[in-house]
Amino acid sequence: MMAASRPWLAFAAAAVVLSFVAVAAAGQADVDMVFLKSAVAKGAVCLDGSPPVYHFSPGSGSGANNWLVHMEGGGWCRNADECSVRKGNFRGSSKFMRPLSFSGLLGGSQKANPDFYNWNRVKIRYCDGSSFTGDVEAVETATNLHYRGFRVWRAVIDDLLAKGMNKAQNALLSGCSAGGLAAILHCDGFRDLLPATAKVKCFSDAGFFLDGKDISGNNYVRTFYKNVVNLHGSAINLPVSCTSKQSPEMCFFPQYVVPTLRTPLFILNAAYDAWQIKNVLAPSTADPKKTWNQCKLDIKSCSSSQLSVLQNFRKDFMAALPKPGQYPSLGMFIDSCYAHCQSGSQDTWFADDSPSIQKTQIGKAVGDWFYDRRVSQLIDCAYPCNPTCKNREDD
Repeated sequence: MMAASRPWLAFAAAAVVLSFVAVAAAGQADVDMVFLKSAVAKGAVCLDGSPPVYHFSPGSGSGANNWLVHMEGGGWCRNADECSVRKGNFRGSSKFMRPLSFSGLLGGSQKANPDFYNWNRVKIRYCDGSSFTGDVEAVETATNLHYRGFRVWRAVIDDLLAKGMNKAQNALLSGCSAGGLAAILHCDGFRDLLPATAKVKCFSDAGFFLDGKDISGNNYVRTFYKNVVNLHGSAINLPVSCTSKQSPEMCFFPQYVVPTLRTPLFILNAAYDAWQIKNVLAPSTADPKKTWNQCKLDIKSCSSSQLSVLQNFRKDFMAALPKPGQYPSLGMFIDSCYAHCQSGSQDTWFADDSPSIQKTQIGKAVGDWFYDRRVSQLIDCAYPCNPTCKNREDD
């Protein structure tokens, strides 16, 4: 496997470990794992053929009939070699998955997560490499690879419906990174599976991947997504509202999907998304001399010319976002941090020193939007204007 492709495979692994250590240190209890062994007979399996897994914390009190379903992130794999690497870790096999704690958006403390703390809270583990879109019947004989991400998603959702989600009063489909993209791609489908009387919305954290050129002028990410879609047979499971107008790989870019959605959406993203800058704007294939290495590690180390490129990236990102005035139900929190995924940790979700725009933290903005207290459409000024930023990657 080429070094250039590795970030797409395991870019969140280190962040997951750090996040796990942080919540463990805080004394939070692990959340039970549900191995969905019954799904195997339906072909709903991880890349290696192992059963899907989700973590479930049941709701209580006023949240007993409310459901928060969060999809884990972790990049994509575009060929058999990359997917085979994932088979050897939790990105492609449930054999390597371990219990974890919930924090941030999934946290169970009323003080730390006032709007969602007592809901039924679910985290779907990500082990397919296609943002839960793949569905290929044939199994590669040589590699024993199963491209079945959509079946995994549907099997978990069906299990949750049977657990009581079919009577949901409120529901939020969310995800981080590749899971944040999945929250957009599956948004309307999720809405259609729930009661017509339920309030159903979707929340994408760091899932708004930009259709943009890299620093060498190539459309690296377009080619990458085309390979992912072709390998996993994703086209049939992408929103028809987009694929009827665009080639399938273009529908991996939210800017072409979001305007077609029927279901209310909240977009949380850093305008200088750390992962996108490392892997979409300045991938190693576009920077053979590694002149961007220090800048990608720490935005404070960027040269003036590199900062100029980053400011242009922000302009392109802002231009790709849906226009708030055209979508009154759209929520947005676009800060100027150098970060990736900001809803999974308490200190970035809802704390006294969390990243904020107009003195509003992310958790407050999302809660206000979900409950229609206020449609938060918060857009930050350009870097380095926001002193509340925590410039790091989480998952």
